[in-house]
Amino acid sequence: MESIKAVFFKPDPQAQVRKCNQLIRANTRKLDRDIASLKVVENKAKQSIIQASKRGQRNPSQAAQAAKETRIFARELVRIRKQSTRLVTSKAQLNSVSMQVTEAFAVRKIEGSIRASVGIMKDVNSLVRLPELMGTMRELSQELVKAGIIEEMVGDSLPDQMEEDEEEEAESEVDKVLGEILQDKMAKVGATPNLPTPVQTEPVAEDEDEEAANLEQMRDRLKALQS
Repeated sequence: MESIKAVFFKPDPQAQVRKCNQLIRANTRKLDRDIASLKVVENKAKQSIIQASKRGQRNPSQAAQAAKETRIFARELVRIRKQSTRLVTSKAQLNSVSMQVTEAFAVRKIEGSIRASVGIMKDVNSLVRLPELMGTMRELSQELVKAGIIEEMVGDSLPDQMEEDEEEEAESEVDKVLGEILQDKMAKVGATPNLPTPVQTEPVAEDEDEEAANLEQMRDRLKALQS
């Protein structure tokens, strides 16, 4: 009875390969979409920095407020770029998993057996913690466990979430971003930019509503990408 059951429920290697490749492709497409979306948000943040800077130059009475806004948008831009870099790195890890999985199945086809891969396990552990891929990566990890490519993963032993860069970014990073964007913009029109300097927090004025709305939209977009 046991032998009949074992034969009946024996995994189909080709089906396992197709399932794993399907999940990997789905995750790759998800990363591509998120990276492209972040690029749109990044460009919007750049434009917000330039617009705030121009407003401060046109109206000296708003210079201090404009300088504060440019730094707020610059901090968001730093976060956006860090998240984009994390997604690009994750895509490279996913490509590595794809190649290693293909190799593992090829070895099993030749040798008739398969060995658990520490390398794949490490990459999958990292990717399964990525908020953007958490659901489908867990499904992929289960398929890889069934195929014997990785050992069983214990959810409680993995961090529930990746480290978030929600703390205020270093002023040096903000200065670098502002220098990059404003100097590049001014160079195109042959002018010397007046880079914003740190200012004390002031009461929010009514004319900040539009900038605040833009900032909120950027943050909502980032949260949406992680959901």
